[in-house]
Amino acid sequence: MIELLAVSKTYTRADGAPVAALAGVSFSIDAGEMVALRGPSGSGKSSLLNILGCLDTPSAGRYLLAGEEVSRCTDRQLSRLRCQRIGFIFQSFNLLPRTTAVENVELPMAYAGRAVDRARALALLDRVGLSARAHHYATELSGGEQQRVAIARAVINDPPLILADEPTGNLDSAAGAEVMRLLRELHAEGRTVLLVTHDDEIAAAAGRELRLRDGALVGDTALAGAG
Repeated sequence: MIELLAVSKTYTRADGAPVAALAGVSFSIDAGEMVALRGPSGSGKSSLLNILGCLDTPSAGRYLLAGEEVSRCTDRQLSRLRCQRIGFIFQSFNLLPRTTAVENVELPMAYAGRAVDRARALALLDRVGLSARAHHYATELSGGEQQRVAIARAVINDPPLILADEPTGNLDSAAGAEVMRLLRELHAEGRTVLLVTHDDEIAAAAGRELRLRDGALVGDTALAGAG
């Protein structure tokens, strides 16, 4: 599903000095894996996630997504890949506040140029336990409810890859447990899930852990007893 070959990312500061965010990162993730990505602040997790999510491209190296070379895609091609193959779940939910839950779930269909299927959006909200909240605005929902809307939004186009960036970071333990239950369900259905987290217990849900430090991959470990 994912293959990175010596991927580096360098940014240029305002004073013209280069800053290396990633340095020669190589790994592959098979279809259907659930993988935790960990590392301290400044380790390069965000830069790597932006590349994996087709929000950015490497400065050097190659990135293949489901066999397709991503590294040199145009913005239009990257947009197509995001819409068709990737579902995003963010720590801060990223819902449109003055839009209802069902309308938020429908947005990726519109971005992909597909006909909006309200019945499918409502069915997904029912799946995450929010059918009664479908027509409430995002600002009327609790944090846990907003994240469940975000999960429904992430899978509305049936992507094979889910990228979850600290999905329980802003939630209490009960809401976080419900989000992880839903992510495990999506994984059990055959989706590939990459989970960025600082939480040991959340990471333990994955079958494998990748560790970054100072822009380099310093660990790639199978996790015993993951489930």
